Amino acid sequence: MNFEPTRERGEEARDLANLPHREVRIGRPGIDVRQDGDICYMSTREPLGSYPERFTDRLVSGAKAHPERLLVARRDASGAWSGISYARMLERARAIGQALIDRKLSAERPVAILSGNDLEHLQVALGAMWAGVPYAPISPAYSLVSSDYGKLRHTLELLKPGLVFATDGDAFAAAIDAVVQDDVEVVCASGTCARASSSFDDLIATPPTTVDDAQRAVRPDTIAKFLFTSGSTKLPKAVPTTHRMLCSNQQMLLETFPAFADEPPVLVDWLPWNHTFGGSHNVGIALYNGGTIYIDDGKPVPGKFAETLRNLREIAPTIFFNVPKGWEELTAALETDVQLRETFFSRVKVYFFAGAGLSQSAWDRLEQVTARYCGERIRIMAGLGMTETSPSCLFTTGLIMRAGYVGVPAPGCDVKLVPVAGKLEARFRGPHVMAGYWRMEGRHAAQSFDEEGYYCSGDALRFVDENRPELGLMFDGRIAEDFKLSSGTFVSVGPMRARIISEGAPYVQDVVITGINRDDVGALVFPRFDEIRKLASLSPDASASDVAQAPAVREFFVALLARLNRQATGGANTIARMRLLEAPPSLDRGEITDKGSINQSAVLTHRAAIVDALYDSCRPDSQVILARGVSS
Repeated sequence: MNFEPTRERGEEARDLANLPHREVRIGRPGIDVRQDGDICYMSTREPLGSYPERFTDRLVSGAKAHPERLLVARRDASGAWSGISYARMLERARAIGQALIDRKLSAERPVAILSGNDLEHLQVALGAMWAGVPYAPISPAYSLVSSDYGKLRHTLELLKPGLVFATDGDAFAAAIDAVVQDDVEVVCASGTCARASSSFDDLIATPPTTVDDAQRAVRPDTIAKFLFTSGSTKLPKAVPTTHRMLCSNQQMLLETFPAFADEPPVLVDWLPWNHTFGGSHNVGIALYNGGTIYIDDGKPVPGKFAETLRNLREIAPTIFFNVPKGWEELTAALETDVQLRETFFSRVKVYFFAGAGLSQSAWDRLEQVTARYCGERIRIMAGLGMTETSPSCLFTTGLIMRAGYVGVPAPGCDVKLVPVAGKLEARFRGPHVMAGYWRMEGRHAAQSFDEEGYYCSGDALRFVDENRPELGLMFDGRIAEDFKLSSGTFVSVGPMRARIISEGAPYVQDVVITGINRDDVGALVFPRFDEIRKLASLSPDASASDVAQAPAVREFFVALLARLNRQATGGANTIARMRLLEAPPSLDRGEITDKGSINQSAVLTHRAAIVDALYDSCRPDSQVILARGVSS
């Protein structure tokens, strides 16, 4: 296949509409839509197929069918890939499972894993599931980034673990000493941690005796793991994720992507396992379909994406997952890196993004790069999911292909759209949906489900075409983020944030919308300082204030504000004022989650003085950018 440009760079790009897509089997279930008053119900006509009782059943079948195939691999200290086969993983899972049974662990005394994606993490996780002992992957940022360990303390107090595991004892020693109770066993694989009473080697050296009996006793509703919500609005909540939830959702994925049965999926993936996208969705795709996951120690942040590119030059994925920032970085690299193109385009059949919306400009650039160097189009897909639904509910298997589209229901997922605060709230029901949060009772727990048993997501959706609802749905923001101006006009925060981030690329990291009970809408911008520093032509040691107020930077954001307001239709979507924030969002104060989601309410609370200055006509803030015709 030719991976060099098919046209001169000065010529226009191919007509994408006439360029064929690379062949890949995608499920396209028929959609039933039923209206009951102002409530809409959506589901697929075809029922969900059968799926295993236990998630570890796929480890057993994989060890029998392809014992030597790698399930997981990661680079070792020398830089070479080191992996664990299906057969070897089954051996390790049985040994570790026995060690956990010997310690009398249970749902009331689960395993907490503090460290990130690595070979030991996955072995402990599968060992726990084999023994019927829930485990909880805790965000490493709660131990390594936080200064007060507040969220780590909260998660462990809620879980009450009987064993805490960290691969690197050195890295996690301070957090363990500060937070883990003295009577809780600590296990490490390397390094020195004064609290560690056992090693990972002790676990894998345990002879299996009764563990297979425990495995046979695992039922579909046995809790496989606890996953914590991102805590974007409040403290993280624990979601009990059962074997039924994991298996049914993987079957939904397989019926959405029948191509997984045609060729074992190969993933090169960095997405964190303490989140449902990386840990349930992506690891699950590999295990459920006899595939392989290569752990990527890179990520789309300054200084780390080079590792992702190094890995993609060596390993060709069949499907590639990333967040929008990762796709933007990869697109830029594909434009200049011949070796990367040769490997990456050799067998990838689907691009998939999640975690946030991919802007239309980034979408178009990715399609153009693919067309230019691959000679075919690669299907760009997304969906909608959440921790509480393990995770997938909607997929973009319909006829629409554009930014903001989240698709149609997955097989087995019932969708209910209910008018709330002027929007349609998405609610979900199916075998992949949790029964309720762990150790949470009372009013908030009851509000999570409606009278028909649908989980109330808080996500707002709208129809692509109200006259053809079967075409599917567009994301319409988070209902709880919306607010009213002093005029009583509702402001829809989600679409506005998405528009500013898209139009402001690559200089805008995130945005918080202001204006609650005020006369007009404002925007607090978290800029990408690495990018605006280049724009300002300032040295790396220039202060954040100097960078933010540099003439070239200010000129860009003045033009951005004017450009955004040319598309406005009224006060609810006109941005009257804007200010760049010099201090990044704080994890400890809850302004941002470890996966990068902004907590709008927390930012507004902790930066109330800046918001007041944004609107203060008596003491104008020199850093505020005002729209034309707006007085301070």
